[in-house]
Amino acid sequence: MKNNMIRGLALLLTIFIISCSGKGGENKEMSHSENVKLEQYMVTGSKLYTIHCSSCHQSEGQGLAKLFPPLSGSDYLDNNLEAVPCIIKNGLSGEITVNGVVYNQPMPAIPQLTNLEIAEITTYIYNSWGRNHGIVEVKDVEKMLENCKK
Repeated sequence: MKNNMIRGLALLLTIFIISCSGKGGENKEMSHSENVKLEQYMVTGSKLYTIHCSSCHQSEGQGLAKLFPPLSGSDYLDNNLEAVPCIIKNGLSGEITVNGVVYNQPMPAIPQLTNLEIAEITTYIYNSWGRNHGIVEVKDVEKMLENCKK
């Protein structure tokens, strides 16, 4: 209960910060629209992350010992954005090195997720725990998924 409350407060604070960081200038309306969309993706992405990802990668993305790699501060994520939607949709098996540590626990596929849901989870991951990537659009996820190596 306490973790859920803290997570909820952190999410509200993130949304507040994002909504207050609008850009000025000619595209003020578009900027506001983008902020609203990012907020929506973050809220839904957080919920989907909690349901599908947090039991292994933990609520704060810290991973679980040497079983499941961290997402927070992950050099693998920093260097492989194009692969993340494919990993979420199709899973991953074999060795993976994250921050110099080798992991070899399979990640199950989540094929029932829609491209929108994958975009929301990816947006959440890439805008949490110190990252500020911005929105990962559905159209980009669709292209990434087309390029997946099966």
